[in-house]
Amino acid sequence: MKIKTLHSRFGIEISGVDLSTLDESTEFPAVRKAFDDYSLLLFRRQDLQPDDHLRFGRMFGPIEDREAEDLQAREGYEVPKVSNVRDDGSITAEMDLHTLHLKSNMLWHTDSTFLPVPALANIITAKIVTATGGATEIASSRAAWADMPEKLKIRIKKASIWHRYSHSRAKISKELAALPMFHKWDDQHWKAIWANPANGEEAVYIASHAFKVDGLDDDEGTALIEEVVDFCTKPQYVYSHDWQVGDVLIWDERATLHRATPWPYDQPRTLNSICVSVTDSDGLAEMRPD
Repeated sequence: MKIKTLHSRFGIEISGVDLSTLDESTEFPAVRKAFDDYSLLLFRRQDLQPDDHLRFGRMFGPIEDREAEDLQAREGYEVPKVSNVRDDGSITAEMDLHTLHLKSNMLWHTDSTFLPVPALANIITAKIVTATGGATEIASSRAAWADMPEKLKIRIKKASIWHRYSHSRAKISKELAALPMFHKWDDQHWKAIWANPANGEEAVYIASHAFKVDGLDDDEGTALIEEVVDFCTKPQYVYSHDWQVGDVLIWDERATLHRATPWPYDQPRTLNSICVSVTDSDGLAEMRPD
């Protein structure tokens, strides 16, 4: 394994590894340590087929399945596609509800904070990329937490925050937010700071799905959430990834925020993406407010 820095504060590119044949006992421990240490991993020139994608994901933990009652991947589960391409090969229009759903990913967010069991990691690979645009930006909420002014740090350190899926979608379209798929789960309640059990590193845990802070009225809570997100996503904490076919990008949901950027909506774009659910060994139990 060889590594190259992606950003001065987080993120590395790893070469010399074939993820489709990665050995769980001899090779994966180094990948997992790098994930905990750097929060963001890039592997280029991979040919990750769905079965290999799932096999690799399961090395991190249970595969998230939003169509299953218990959120763990059921029999017949297929790797989700983040795509504007329909089954018949046509492309969804820019104002189509599906495209608006994709556009909501352009809000700074952390995956699955609205689920009873949130995500540990997103493992995403590029299958079709556009000629321009369509980058993914990742912000280190660990680096931002380390640099955060003490006055703001005090306000967020002991905070507990509520998350709701439809809340982020309503920022894009009220019609989109009304769809049943965004109302499947009760509001979720998480502490605002996540400490990684592997190394003790702390990071802000927040998302576009966050809508309420315990002990604050709605306006005060919204203002605090926006102030914290704005600080964590300052340019000095952000890595922007321009996709190439075969790229595999993995980020630690406990220590980052991310967002998509616009692309020409008349061009096809497909990323295959799986989320791995967090477990108690990743710090889940400690994130539940008392």
